[in-house]
Amino acid sequence: MKILAIAGSNSDVSMNKQLVAYASTLFDHAEVEVVDLNPFEMPIYKHERELSGGVPQEAHDFASKIDGANVLLVALAEHNGTYSTAFKNVFDWVSRIKDRTVWNEVPMLLMSTSPGGRGGAGVLDAASKRFPFHGGNVVETFSLPFFNDNFDKTAQKISNEEKNSELKEKIKKIAAIETILEK
Repeated sequence: MKILAIAGSNSDVSMNKQLVAYASTLFDHAEVEVVDLNPFEMPIYKHERELSGGVPQEAHDFASKIDGANVLLVALAEHNGTYSTAFKNVFDWVSRIKDRTVWNEVPMLLMSTSPGGRGGAGVLDAASKRFPFHGGNVVETFSLPFFNDNFDKTAQKISNEEKNSELKEKIKKIAAIETILEK
C-alpha cells in the first residue's frame, strides 16, 4: 500500500506536517511519502497566466503523486477559517489540469490540528464539503485540538490517549477499505 501524506502548509515547523507524518506511521506494511508543499510553490493562479504559460510542471508533479497513491492522508493548516494560501494555490493549479479531478477518488483521511480548541474545525468543514466536487473520496476526518498539549514533539506522536485511539480507529477503517479495493 502506498500512502501519500500531505501537509497543507508551507511552514518549516508545521504542526499539521507533524500530525500527518505521525498518522502515516500507523499503517502496517505501507510505503509512505510525506509531501511538503514548498517544492510545489508556483505563481499565484491567474487565468491569464494559465492561458499564456499553461499549467506549471509543479502542478503536474503534485498530481502524479496523488495518482500513485492508494491512500491520501491530508492534514490542512487553518488560516482564517479555511485553507492556507500555499495549499489553495497548489489545489487551484492542479484543478486546471485537463481531464482530471484533483484527488482522483483516492480514499482520504482528512485531518487538521491547531493550537486552539477547535482543532482546525473550519478548514475541515470547508474541505469536507469542497473536496468531493474535485474527486475527493473523504472516508474519515480527524481533528486534534490544543496541539501543544496533545502532541509530544519529542516522541513525535499524539500524547492524548483518547485522541490517539480515535485516530487509530480511523486509520483501521481507511486501511480496511484499501485492502478491499486491492482484491
